[in-house]
Amino acid sequence: MGLGTEFKKFIARGNVIDLAVGVVIGAAFSGIVTQLTEAILMPLIGWIFGDIDFSNWFLRLGEIPEGYEGALDNYEQLKEAGVAMIGYGALITAMINFLIVAFALFMLVRSVNKVSDEIKAKQVETEDSSTSDEVPTDPQLDVLKKILAELRKGDAWTPDYAAEKGPMG
Repeated sequence: MGLGTEFKKFIARGNVIDLAVGVVIGAAFSGIVTQLTEAILMPLIGWIFGDIDFSNWFLRLGEIPEGYEGALDNYEQLKEAGVAMIGYGALITAMINFLIVAFALFMLVRSVNKVSDEIKAKQVETEDSSTSDEVPTDPQLDVLKKILAELRKGDAWTPDYAAEKGPMG
């Protein structure tokens, strides 16, 4: 099997496509979270706690260069001037972003799990999934249900019989 054939087979797998879609959606979602944090949450937190601006929270480690005329409390200006600093305000912002993303994903997974559980419950109740519009078709489950129904009709196999004779009967 040639490299091209293997590559086509690899790309055709559902997991790769799903992963690619997830990465693209994740990148788009990142922009939304950044805007939500910077435009709504951080100003709201600043208003509640007294006009706090996390972007200018830092610990200055180095000396301010001679001739610097910017503000001594402006992280970006000091950073441009080459002052060594630890910008822990940016870390706080990143942690808030992470918590927003984690909560949004939690809510999404929770919703998907609820829908999935409902579908599975309906699937168990449905005798033939190919005739139902409410559940996805699962031919293996349908065949197993038919086999179980046939076994229940006859007396050839019961749990007691299996216990007496062993699994090979």
